[in-house]
Amino acid sequence: MIKFIFFFLVLIYASRPGSHATDTISPNQIVTYNETIVSSLENFELGFFNPANSTNHYVGMWYKKISTRTIVWVANRNAPLTDASGELTLTPEGVLIIRDATKGNVVWSSSTTSVTNPVCKLLETGNFIIYDGISQENPIWQSFDYMTDTLLPGMKQGVDLVTGIDRRLTSWKSDDDPGSGEFSYWVDPRGYPQLILTQGRDIKFRGGPWNGRGLSGISFLRPNRFYNFTFVVNPREIYYKFSLVDPSAITRLVVEPSGRIQRWLWIDSEQEWYLYLTTANDQCDRYALCGPYGSCNIDKSPVCECLKGFEPASPNEWIVADWSQGCRRTTPLDCGQGEGFNKYSNIKLPDTRWSWFNETMSLLECEKMCKSNCSCNAYTASNISGGNGCILWFGGLTDIRTMAENGDFLYIRFPRSQIDSIENNQSSRTRRRVRVIVPITCGVLVMLLSILLYYRFNRKKQQQQQEGNKNKFGQDPENRNGDEDLELPLFGLCTIHKATNNFSMKNKLGEGGFGPVYKGVLEDGKEIAVKRLAKTSTQGLGEFKNEVISISKLQHRNLVKLLGCCIEEDEVLLIYEYMPNKSLDSFIFDKNRCELLDWPARYEIIIGIARGLLYLHQDSRLRIIHRDLKVSNILLDKDLNPKISDFGTARTFGGNQIEANTHRVVGTYGYMAPEYAGNGIFSIKSDVYSFGVIVLEIVCGEKNRGFVHKEHYNNLIGHAWGLHNEGRSLQLVAKCLNESINVSQVLRSIHIGLLCVQRHPEDRPTMTSVIVMFGSEVPLPSPKEPGFYVGEPTQDTRQSSSSNEIHSNNKLSITMLNGR
Repeated sequence: MIKFIFFFLVLIYASRPGSHATDTISPNQIVTYNETIVSSLENFELGFFNPANSTNHYVGMWYKKISTRTIVWVANRNAPLTDASGELTLTPEGVLIIRDATKGNVVWSSSTTSVTNPVCKLLETGNFIIYDGISQENPIWQSFDYMTDTLLPGMKQGVDLVTGIDRRLTSWKSDDDPGSGEFSYWVDPRGYPQLILTQGRDIKFRGGPWNGRGLSGISFLRPNRFYNFTFVVNPREIYYKFSLVDPSAITRLVVEPSGRIQRWLWIDSEQEWYLYLTTANDQCDRYALCGPYGSCNIDKSPVCECLKGFEPASPNEWIVADWSQGCRRTTPLDCGQGEGFNKYSNIKLPDTRWSWFNETMSLLECEKMCKSNCSCNAYTASNISGGNGCILWFGGLTDIRTMAENGDFLYIRFPRSQIDSIENNQSSRTRRRVRVIVPITCGVLVMLLSILLYYRFNRKKQQQQQEGNKNKFGQDPENRNGDEDLELPLFGLCTIHKATNNFSMKNKLGEGGFGPVYKGVLEDGKEIAVKRLAKTSTQGLGEFKNEVISISKLQHRNLVKLLGCCIEEDEVLLIYEYMPNKSLDSFIFDKNRCELLDWPARYEIIIGIARGLLYLHQDSRLRIIHRDLKVSNILLDKDLNPKISDFGTARTFGGNQIEANTHRVVGTYGYMAPEYAGNGIFSIKSDVYSFGVIVLEIVCGEKNRGFVHKEHYNNLIGHAWGLHNEGRSLQLVAKCLNESINVSQVLRSIHIGLLCVQRHPEDRPTMTSVIVMFGSEVPLPSPKEPGFYVGEPTQDTRQSSSSNEIHSNNKLSITMLNGR
């Protein structure tokens, strides 16, 4: 009888949850303070703990077989229990919760799930997962997605672009407080992805981008016998990960409360952790210590120096070791002929947040792309092992240092006068090659001079013809560039006639305010688009010349390329590169073709337009205000890359000029900013307003002009603003996009669009700010009331709502340019 009772008690004890080592939690099973979960091979253990000098209690995970308890994950790090009455349980719906049994409240829970047969399991990798009870391959929740301060083998540190989960390491507040500290170590996906350490919003250390062998800013990250590492960039995810080479090794990467990033290795014979590697070893590891175009060299004193070809931007501060202003070019760039690149070797690549990359291009293609864009300051291969891939930098080059070993190379743009004079240690063979080339070059120059004289002779004859045309077409009184020469190739009229089949109607692509546009094919097979000034057009030689001067010297991948012009007999023609996909409005406003542009394509188009507009406003030779930005003036190439076109009404600003007034308002109703349409005041902010309208139209698939909501009679802008204020912005999205949208991108795009169309120009962001807002997750300000917000109509306006007539109290001249 006694044996039977003893056996019965053993069975009861064994059936109690947590009373024996188990690696799973079933629904409604409770794990209390003195119970733990242990992985099957006893590598990891999970349960309640409290730090040595703290009265707070947490659920955490530690190594089971290590004598020194080392916490590698904490569930409720920011919601501690104040006593030992905590309970860990799994709900029948598959949600893991920590409950304060004394107070009866839930202090922490995993994300909401929906599963019929949930199981929670601690794996040998240290991953604590919830799955459907059948397959562990795709858990519905996992601790690896919510890491604390420790990176374990197999963990992905980075961003899941599908779910939006950002896996980053965040330090403890102190050795006794596992709450989220000041320091975070994470993969920044802006530009070419890179690892950075931040303290709040400030960057403290930059590990740099992956270069095919390691991280550009961490020279000691190299193959070893304990672990290997990889960096993955694809459309679904971006992450850094390390894996064990020796399965018996125990190693972890930790962000300490002090902000130091340290790799620890467990030495079993010594029964202690050994510091294997640490970052931020010296002064040069401080982010941007030497400022833009400055380079840090720890082996020199002082450590900061300007790159060759640059000088201190603030010499007085530089002398007293204040290097924050960095360096500036000794000879500014002018985007002229002959600009090239000088190579810098064994350096840490600059900050890549504002870079562009393509991992399939060759280095030669990369150089050509950078050279064709005046905003591109430098380039390099994204994979130094294979010498392929491409990274382009726009703006200042920041956080460069000289590396003792395993450094990268970088090609920096310079004007012709500085090419090769900077790197003057060329080999004697190269010098001999130059001496051989010189006589040949002289001969070529003589030939070119002869051709130039012949060209000028013929051009003078054509200018005489043009003088007669000027009297016919007149000059734009607002065009300040009226006396500039047209530095652009001239096409003969017979060439254009042949290319367009005598302006055949079969070749006609569309028509705008300037006139019809025709497709043409030159004798060499090159496809062109020919814009022909119509005899009935309200525009003339002034607009023609304005467009030529505005765009002929602009080079940007998001601006349409002007190939040449023709003024002969009675014809005034502009010749452009041919855009096979025509204009953006032919897609987004067409009920049949709108599905051809899914959300990822539309989002890239929005970003491309923003980059092109930023170039016009800030990075081009002169600040250019487009004044007629709209979807029909956004052309799409064969790869659906957007290109801003139609610069006939553009104006150029010089120096620090930011706005101007005009007596002649030109543009398109529905895209014009209030201050421009009402008072003739235009600036870069009037273009920003037009951009905001375009963003909303791309998202909605409806035209702002002509859109009247049946319930509140708002136009598209007012409708978008109302939905945003009610938290229902997703209702604005075009139905054809429902299956392809990225919710966070869509909501952010609508928000930025509304910021751009605010009533007052000073409230609107600049395009620089717009690019930053699209490229980061910084919180956005709330938009104020937009311009041209319609609202509830009066009885009179309701009766005339069907009219399309445009009224102008100030007798404004509004040029209505229809889409091609």
